[in-house]
Amino acid sequence: MHKPASRIHDIIDGLHEINPMMGHRGCRLCVTYPEIAVMQTKAVIRAAINVQKKHKGWNVKPEIMIPLTGDVKEFKFVKDIVVHVANEEIQAAEIKLNYEVGTMIEIPRAALTAGEIAEEAEFFCFGTNDLTQMTYGFSRDDAGKFLGAYYDQKIFENDPFAKLDQVGVGKLMQMAVTDGKATRPKIHCGICGEHGGDPTSVEFCHRLGLDYVSCSPYRVPIARLAAAQAALRK
Repeated sequence: MHKPASRIHDIIDGLHEINPMMGHRGCRLCVTYPEIAVMQTKAVIRAAINVQKKHKGWNVKPEIMIPLTGDVKEFKFVKDIVVHVANEEIQAAEIKLNYEVGTMIEIPRAALTAGEIAEEAEFFCFGTNDLTQMTYGFSRDDAGKFLGAYYDQKIFENDPFAKLDQVGVGKLMQMAVTDGKATRPKIHCGICGEHGGDPTSVEFCHRLGLDYVSCSPYRVPIARLAAAQAALRK
């Protein structure tokens, strides 16, 4: 009777040693369990259909984002499920509904192979929280324990999780935008993360050609003001 409990305890202990931002999550879950992609696609499309039927004058266009993509093949695997399910739902509802399928760029490999991924993805959203973690090898969960020493020693001037690192992380983003647009000129790109509430980060994203910001609700006023100022300075 003690073995199962002990085994569960071992698993829980092991989880504490794993960065929760890595591992079996994001699109990897949908590769392992395709039914997750089926369920979530149905939820998104059915909600969009209901809104479109209720408000016939509206142009509802859901954007389904596949997170944590690192390879175009895994993206296409999940995208094919999404497209198949979405089209079935739209056909069954006998309604016209346009949608897009894109990805969250939050792994360095995705940024480096963005040209290939753009062959399948219709939009990019930079998940700068995870992209920063993956690029630095830091975890937001414990970075606060040692970043103070980095400030004291003048290694860092700012918290990389609050103010976007334009030299390293920013270079990956720039490469992804350039390569993505070379493949798909009309691809639209945005940012999702706490950096969306930092004015200098928003201005940098504007210079890269990003066209939308997603961030925590309390950061929205700052993001809107920063975006407006960046547009005026352009």
